[in-house]
Amino acid sequence: MERRDLEIFLTLADELHFGRTAERLHVTQARVSQTVKQLERRIGASLFERTSRRVQLTPIGQQLLDDVRPGYQLIKDGVARAVAAGRGLTEPLRVGFTSPLSGELVLFAASAYRTNHPEAGDVVLHEAPLSAPFRLLREGELDLLLAQFPVVEPDLSTGPVLISDRRVLTVSARHPFARRPSVSLDDLARDKVLSLSGPVPDYWLDALLPRTTPGGLPVERGEEAATRQELLALIGAGRGVHPAAAHEARYYARPNIAYVPFTDAPPLEYGLVWRTAVETGRVRAFARAAVEVVEKQGGPRGVCGECR
Repeated sequence: MERRDLEIFLTLADELHFGRTAERLHVTQARVSQTVKQLERRIGASLFERTSRRVQLTPIGQQLLDDVRPGYQLIKDGVARAVAAGRGLTEPLRVGFTSPLSGELVLFAASAYRTNHPEAGDVVLHEAPLSAPFRLLREGELDLLLAQFPVVEPDLSTGPVLISDRRVLTVSARHPFARRPSVSLDDLARDKVLSLSGPVPDYWLDALLPRTTPGGLPVERGEEAATRQELLALIGAGRGVHPAAAHEARYYARPNIAYVPFTDAPPLEYGLVWRTAVETGRVRAFARAAVEVVEKQGGPRGVCGECR
């Protein structure tokens, strides 16, 4: 019995309808009928009782179904595992994130990834250091990273924007800006802007902390922080201000800190990053799952309804 003949028999046994079987297998109804007749001739008995109103398995057809279905499922599962191993899907996938919302999106993408690929291995989450976002990726500790853009590195590839969020200015609750409904980029020249320590690329830092305002005023950079908690502690103590994504106000609410919206700053964007030299089937499959999650909630944005 050919594999396609077996698929037609098993599907018809499930559907008990020639038209639905043909539609499900993307073949013609005539092909289904022809295959069933050939099987019945080979076996020497009817497998289905067919009337104008219904299709029903005969006792011999039911016996054949009971005998061959477990073996067919074993073959399907074995092929699926072999394909997964060939694509590298069975290995655990290590995915990093750099902000709380990106961490939630990774979790939802992991769920979609497992739904799309039941044979895939576990998805393991890691928070990447704020001051060295690409270190774990380059050291092979991560397969993927959901990072803040821009990322322009010769050894790294990027996917599409998955999160786009309004930019806010994080200030001490005692700061004069905390009493304002909004600020502008020109306001950055009126205080020290806290920076980040570590091997953060200059272009990435400049995109987050511009060196001059739109009006041409210089922006003074203040103390450097290695972690988000250090950064928030410095801001709360009034040692400087720092731009951030609006969603951080929900995750890092503190009584001594205020988040003031910018009126003229571009949004902060996040997307997946991976090492170009080791782009695997697992990486591509997870990237597709992440895009699928974002498309379901209407495209990139900061407040992801599915991620709350």
